[in-house]
Amino acid sequence: MDLVQKLSFLPGFSSILETKWKMVMNLQQYQKEGKKMNGRVKRSLCVSSSSVSNGGGRGTEMVVETVEKLNKLSSNFEVFSGSPMPYGATVKSGGVNFAVYSGGAVSVTLCLINLSDLQENKVTEEILLDPLANKTGDVWHAFLVGDFKDMLYGYKFDGKFSPDEGHYYNSSRIVVDPYAKAVISRGEYGAFGPDGNCWSQMAGMVPSSDFEFDWEGDLPLRHHQKDLIIYEMHVRGFTRHESSMTSSPGTYLGVVEKLDHLKELRINCIELMPCQEYNELEYFSYNSVLGNYKMNFWGYSTVNYFSPMIRYSSAGIRNCGHDAINEVKFLVREAHKRGIEVIMDVVFNHTAEGNENGPVLSFRGIDNNVYYMLAPKGEFYNYSGCGNTFNCNHPVARQFILDCLRYWVTEVHIDGFRFDLASIMTRSSSLWDAVNVFGNPIEGDLLTTGTPLDSPPLIDMLSNDPILRGVKLIAEAWDTGGLYQVGKFPHWGIWSEWNGKYRDIVRQFIKGTDGLSGAFAECLCGSPNLYQEGRKPWNSINFICAHDGFTLGDLVTYNEKHNLANGEDNNDGENHNNSWNCGQEGEFVGLPVKKLRKRQMRNFFLCLMVSQGVPMFYMGDEYGHTKGGNNNTYCHDNYINYFRWDKKEEASSDFYRFCCLITKFRHECESLGVNDFPTSERLQWHGHAPGEPNWSETSRFVAFSLVDSVKGEIYVAFNTSHLPVMVTLPDRPGYRWTPLVDTSKAAPFDFLSDDITEKDIAIKQYAQFLDANLYPMLSYSSIILLLSPEDHA
Repeated sequence: MDLVQKLSFLPGFSSILETKWKMVMNLQQYQKEGKKMNGRVKRSLCVSSSSVSNGGGRGTEMVVETVEKLNKLSSNFEVFSGSPMPYGATVKSGGVNFAVYSGGAVSVTLCLINLSDLQENKVTEEILLDPLANKTGDVWHAFLVGDFKDMLYGYKFDGKFSPDEGHYYNSSRIVVDPYAKAVISRGEYGAFGPDGNCWSQMAGMVPSSDFEFDWEGDLPLRHHQKDLIIYEMHVRGFTRHESSMTSSPGTYLGVVEKLDHLKELRINCIELMPCQEYNELEYFSYNSVLGNYKMNFWGYSTVNYFSPMIRYSSAGIRNCGHDAINEVKFLVREAHKRGIEVIMDVVFNHTAEGNENGPVLSFRGIDNNVYYMLAPKGEFYNYSGCGNTFNCNHPVARQFILDCLRYWVTEVHIDGFRFDLASIMTRSSSLWDAVNVFGNPIEGDLLTTGTPLDSPPLIDMLSNDPILRGVKLIAEAWDTGGLYQVGKFPHWGIWSEWNGKYRDIVRQFIKGTDGLSGAFAECLCGSPNLYQEGRKPWNSINFICAHDGFTLGDLVTYNEKHNLANGEDNNDGENHNNSWNCGQEGEFVGLPVKKLRKRQMRNFFLCLMVSQGVPMFYMGDEYGHTKGGNNNTYCHDNYINYFRWDKKEEASSDFYRFCCLITKFRHECESLGVNDFPTSERLQWHGHAPGEPNWSETSRFVAFSLVDSVKGEIYVAFNTSHLPVMVTLPDRPGYRWTPLVDTSKAAPFDFLSDDITEKDIAIKQYAQFLDANLYPMLSYSSIILLLSPEDHA
């Protein structure tokens, strides 16, 4: 019988041994990266006389000489303790460090999977992490040395499986590290996994220092936000149509080939719809209406926030995602070369894991209680309308979001972010209280989960972060739980908002709705009624159409949504579109209706470009793209959502030309992107007579003049009545007004650019009116006039 066995019979020895064993096993030398966990490690335990009594009651100091512990080693990798920071897989000298947070797991297995095994749902190597040597606090970690070529990784977490308590641990399920920099599953967009699986096994990329990217000296453009014109773009949809004639249609490289189109439009900022890893097959089902299959085309259902959407790259899973990452970087670099910033649309309000019936992919299997808002019995709060709500203001979740955004800025040179359903990020987390958030109690500080917070910790962190406060931060200031915060989003003076009120008011006024002339004037001024307290006009992101809802062409073509193609009996999508079909529903109409529609499109676009704030429009609106009246095209990977380059060419001499000239005009005018709300020193309001605006309930006419240091002065007027009017212009002795834009005219006379050979003739046709300081405006039209000296008129 050895010494340990003899001592085990002494009273109280077993509990002493257990305590001392834990103390020794937590020695720092076994928690530092690089300390090799050899097969046999000798540890000594010292037991004092005060702890152990012999049978006669006499204290005796005794030493347990040696206790040996066998550590099972990987056959292909040397395994060390590693470091708890940073999270994710990180290349360090000699190997790769793995670190993942899980507060509720009782054991964690690091799974290494090569590409060929992934396709067969096999695990190449499993390494069970030692909770004593490979865990610090709630972070599990290991440092591995070996050959990681074509190697991926994931984790298995063991613990309680009790949905009623919010736990979904499953030791048989391989889940993706939230901090994985690329997620690999299927390499081709729309292709199935093994055995026709829509949710094939996913794994993270093990990083490598062999795949560096040459930034060629790229630096942030740092355009002032007041100078931006934002173009909302879907990466795949932009070049997927055959008419794009790109070498890699539907990819990041395809976008690069078409960047000169944006340059021609004077776009200096693109906002990419979700291009973080998601599963386009999430909604895959047969659509009997179109005879094809429904897809998750828009991508608002994120699987992993650090990984680019791999299947938007021409490289696919080649080099385990390294090449895909470099394609995104290439897109950003080439956009910057053309003076175009790149903003990402990010979806931190929910994930692809859905409700309790959804798949276990990542967050749910790691720590469901932490990453999602849960009710007391484990139910998922659903402020997103997509099954779950990300627990944004939990300390772990908000640090994750901060780390993710920093990564995209520092590593990919992203210039800013638009936050989908951002109001969710202002809601209190599960188990919200002062101890949970601040570390100490505050009397009476107990809020129900999801309660809106005046100073949300996450927004506070992002707003004051030394890296992120220097980029564009844009909130979609509402959610599907009824929290509407347009004009009220917590902002710290730097956040901008998608101005949904601008969209609604402009749509109604331009189509001729009474009672909105005053509200329309507020929109033209950058919505000071919403943003004058602590913000600027450029905190308003003005838009009339976006990916969600009618296109600009459909806004003037349909009174009602036509969503039958979605296969949901026209029950999906917004019912209140504030649209007007100009007298007849649908595309097949008479010539007078078609002309009025073109006029209304010009009115909308002109309004967008002469409003203070930041204009944004959706891809395809520059040529009048139609989705056939479908205002919810989330599920269509087809012509409905594809940019039609052939249609753009057809519109080049008409509406597209008008858009290019108006955006150019906005950039040229100092007064159309001011740094503060315009005052009477610069701005003057007018009605049918100068200086006499009409703000009555029946008024459908708004006009203003702006002093401009470049143009001298500009006059802008909107007549949204069904009746023509004769406008008296402001008297400027020694000067006369000359027409530049009249949306009632057919191209090219809608914009009198210098390249029009008949420009002088067109201006002379108005000579008799302009000599009398008058200008005739047709119904549903808008104009821009410039002030010129008399001798140059």
